Amino acid sequence: MWKRCLSALLALALALLPAGCGAGGDDESGVTLTVMGKKTDVQKSYLAKVFELYEQATGNKLKIVSFEDSEFETAAAERFAAGDVPDIFMHFHNADLDRFDVAENFLDLSGQPWAEELTDSARAYCTGGEGALLGLPFWESSVSGCYYNKTLLDSMGLRPAATQTEFDMLCQALADTGYTPICWPADGCTWMTQFAMDPIFADEPELLESINNNEVTYADIPAMTDMVQWLGSAAEAGWFGDGYMSCGWDDISPALGSGEAVMTFIWDTWFYTDFAGGQKYTVDDFALMPVFMGTADDGTYEGGNLNMMMVNKNGDKVDEALAFLAFCADPENYNRAFDGIATVSCFNGQNTNIQSAMVTDAAASIAAHERVSTAASRLVGYSADDMNAALGELFLGRVDVPGCVALMDAYRIEDAALQGAEGFSTPEPSA
Repeated sequence: MWKRCLSALLALALALLPAGCGAGGDDESGVTLTVMGKKTDVQKSYLAKVFELYEQATGNKLKIVSFEDSEFETAAAERFAAGDVPDIFMHFHNADLDRFDVAENFLDLSGQPWAEELTDSARAYCTGGEGALLGLPFWESSVSGCYYNKTLLDSMGLRPAATQTEFDMLCQALADTGYTPICWPADGCTWMTQFAMDPIFADEPELLESINNNEVTYADIPAMTDMVQWLGSAAEAGWFGDGYMSCGWDDISPALGSGEAVMTFIWDTWFYTDFAGGQKYTVDDFALMPVFMGTADDGTYEGGNLNMMMVNKNGDKVDEALAFLAFCADPENYNRAFDGIATVSCFNGQNTNIQSAMVTDAAASIAAHERVSTAASRLVGYSADDMNAALGELFLGRVDVPGCVALMDAYRIEDAALQGAEGFSTPEPSA
């Protein structure tokens, strides 16, 4: 049934084309849809592929509006405030999504014919608190952890860590031999601390409820201070290297590929979409162990976060946008786009993707220590950019550990208040 409905939607997309602009055409008078997202997100190989397939098949055009990752949330929110809402908005189902008034701006996609083709976990991730399906999860579902150069460790007679103490000893041993133990991309990369925070809140749902009700703060949670203390000590000990404050997204691949850095906190799919070839070390030289950052003695992994394609329900191209999502949700198209990509399936008919050997080799450890993504997706007022900004103050020596935690609290509480979260109020301006 869903395939017949899907065919109807695709037919609608073609019918909406002007005369003389058939499938595969390149007529400039065709429909143009705007797609807004982070720069590094919209450049993913599987997105580039499905964008290309769509334009070739329909003759329509996609205008990609992207912002640097570190500027995305603020820049996109400013566009929305000015009434400039794209036809398709790409975003994760996390706390930052609250900036964009989901109920007012985006269509509930629960009734779309492709909805039943989503895997249970993918659909659950994209479902809002009121049961609305917020977007189409056209994304990689990966496992985040500490990816390390096993070839280098083997050559030095070192082993991956199984406890926080072993990890600290490993980092010091690597630093003593002249390697950068951990590639920490402090310049604009903001995801790392959420891995450490997941155990704090995923393991204690009552604590998550309390902080979301503004009954406790980070400062009241010893594990948050432990995390910040560990990060500050790691930076001071040289475990992030000398240039980590200017290390950004584009610097991770050369640092790992050259062997300058031995480990990084990232996800498996990155190795198949962003890790450059032609370097000294390849994906085959890497393996996976848990993240250790002072909050879980046995370490932790984070389950997948999914970028969603959301539809502007107030635009003048709603039907065309829905037809675009239907195109992306067609098995022929998503299987071509994800061919050879290491990811857990988001669609029931997904069969060209592969499973990373790094993940399968660590399956037992992952089963024992994986947590659902919690900090970024369920913590009211959480902002990865704010966390990074507070840590930047710590790394630059402008605040101490308690001061850094206090900044994290201040940013979170302010964001929660601005989002209108119950129990939070905007601080009065100082006299």
